[in-house]
Amino acid sequence: MAKLTFHGGALSVTGANYLIETQKTKVLVDCGMMQGSRHAEEENYKSFPYDPSKVDAVFITHAHIDHTGRLPKLIKDGFAGPVYATEPTVELANVMLQDSQGLIEHEAEGKHPPLYGKKDVEKTKTQFKPVKYRQEIRVNEDIRVRFRDAGHILGSAIIELWVRENGKPFGDAQGKETKFVFSGDLGNPPTPLLNPTEFIDEADYVLVETTYGDRLHEDKAERKGILENVIEDTVTAGGTLMVPSFALERTQEMLFELNNLVENNRIPKVPVFIDSPLAIRATAVYKKHSKYFNRKAMGLVKKGDRLFEFPNLSFTMSVAESKAINEVPPPKVIIAGSGMSTGGRILHHELRYLQDPASTILFIGYQARGTLGRRIRDGAKSVKIYGTEVPVKCHIRSIGGYSAHADQEGLYEWIDVMRQGGKLKKVFCVQGEEEAANAFSVRVRDNMAVDAVVPKQGDVFEF
Repeated sequence: MAKLTFHGGALSVTGANYLIETQKTKVLVDCGMMQGSRHAEEENYKSFPYDPSKVDAVFITHAHIDHTGRLPKLIKDGFAGPVYATEPTVELANVMLQDSQGLIEHEAEGKHPPLYGKKDVEKTKTQFKPVKYRQEIRVNEDIRVRFRDAGHILGSAIIELWVRENGKPFGDAQGKETKFVFSGDLGNPPTPLLNPTEFIDEADYVLVETTYGDRLHEDKAERKGILENVIEDTVTAGGTLMVPSFALERTQEMLFELNNLVENNRIPKVPVFIDSPLAIRATAVYKKHSKYFNRKAMGLVKKGDRLFEFPNLSFTMSVAESKAINEVPPPKVIIAGSGMSTGGRILHHELRYLQDPASTILFIGYQARGTLGRRIRDGAKSVKIYGTEVPVKCHIRSIGGYSAHADQEGLYEWIDVMRQGGKLKKVFCVQGEEEAANAFSVRVRDNMAVDAVVPKQGDVFEF
């Protein structure tokens, strides 16, 4: 008997954390920070519901904090084994965890000890083991794992995991294998930089993210045109364009698109600021690992095109450089973290420009319920930032086509390939708000005749 336990990523709890156990082996897929709910911080500080020292290995799908953010705590609490991830994920995770640790320390100051410290992050770096796509890792005779390209952010992976149920070694014809597939976060192809999401031909059980499980994205062909129009309208109005952006993938895609618009004289000459130290460091990793780009982007790199650089672009790393943006008169474009306006430098710009009728705020990614970004996007007349009530008088625009997540149709097509493999027994719909996860589970059950469930935190599945 073996089992799968949902310690995160289930309904109402982001922060992916899935434990697979056999009689001899325990492995984790992801070890994410809980985010989004009022109780997230409390959840993050709780002890793990398993003994970290007894875990044999961890497999990381990608570098976002809701998939990596509690790794240093896991190691602090006794995990001493390898953490497997693709090479770009290792480097991006190191950047993200360093940033996360600084935020944790700042938020905990004077209230309680931080979740983990700098030494824990440094130790985490030493336990990462880089792997390549399609490389197989054998933990022991019970479990083997393979990474496939998820197309979500640089280095993101789908994880295929095989469990031997009767103790027979791999290669023994009498040994029965059960195959799990963990989607991580699936991409939204085609994208300017990355390869499309790989399809998996068969599986017994699938855990699929359902961030957009109840809706479809805009036509991707329209997104560059919408971006062009938003910039032109803001420049004509003499305002400031604020873009709350995620440091990984979204910022790099925006730079790629802006580079193209500038090179082809599609937008007016206007100062563009990348005001996020995390995004700047992440962009350096993207430049280093261009071999993970798709053919078109790699071809441009080989021809000497600097994909993330163009005239009038400034990277503002220091606080002083960030503050100096205020001295640059509009029109201007400011791309800053965080992507849901839950922190970071974007808040300072929103405090200044949300009340300006000539300015625009442009949302290019998912805005979770309860976040400041979601309230602004949904039409709040005023919002509170740093204790100040700020009237929202600027224009509000959204481009769904820039989402790095697959929409309902993309998720369905990805699952359907495995259904056609003839072995699929159950689909677990995870990492989505209740409406999205339930809607997708209903579609799978009704149209594929495959059992689909929405697990809750702490649910255990035996197989």
